[in-house]
Amino acid sequence: MLPLVTNPVYESVAAEREEQDEAEAAARIERLQQVARFWGVELRGRVRLGEEPFREIVDEARECEADLIILRRRRKHGHLANLLLGEMVHTVTVHTQSDVLSVPSGSQIWSRAIVLAIDGSPPGERATRIAGTLAVHRGLPLTVVSTAEHRQGKAADEGAAKVNLEHALSRLRAAGAQAMGWVSGNDEPSESILAAAEQTGADLIVIGHRGLSWMEGMLVGSTPERVAGIANTPVLIVQQDTTRSA
Repeated sequence: MLPLVTNPVYESVAAEREEQDEAEAAARIERLQQVARFWGVELRGRVRLGEEPFREIVDEARECEADLIILRRRRKHGHLANLLLGEMVHTVTVHTQSDVLSVPSGSQIWSRAIVLAIDGSPPGERATRIAGTLAVHRGLPLTVVSTAEHRQGKAADEGAAKVNLEHALSRLRAAGAQAMGWVSGNDEPSESILAAAEQTGADLIVIGHRGLSWMEGMLVGSTPERVAGIANTPVLIVQQDTTRSA
């Protein structure tokens, strides 16, 4: 699905340009369909017009009952560009029931290692199941980073993070995954997650979404948002369940 930004003013003063944009989008979809046919994949393409691209993405996913939204991410440089990329991922994530996979341009299907980030929240439980399934299916090593809760003026709760890690490792190993891990301690969670991915050569990061609202995410920050905005690997953001309201 290709979202195109439009509004009544744009439609009235730049009708020819809008038609050109739609034609170019249709051509892009046709090229993608040709590639999909080569690989034996059925691909249905659609162009959606709206004032907010994220809304069109979310609405399309809801209408076709998608389990997963995949967002292609062009590689950007600079702190502001990374924040804007992360904000787009965050905005889609908080408005959808679907899991969200952010994929940088040039990425391939994961084949080296997986990093799983957990914090003891319900989405982390589901992320653990999914990461374990992917690791076992692909025969890949899995590294778990258990992030400790940080509260202003207080030290991180490493004790709870250690318990969460032991619980996750027990479940993953019982499922047949090659799992190891550590606690992030007082480090910034996103930095620990990205460092783990770099150290292990991981080409997939799996992380649960805690359900922060759009406003909460903008005020206090979202770890998945920051990771997705900076990571050079695909980032799978897992929702708590598939029945929560958007």
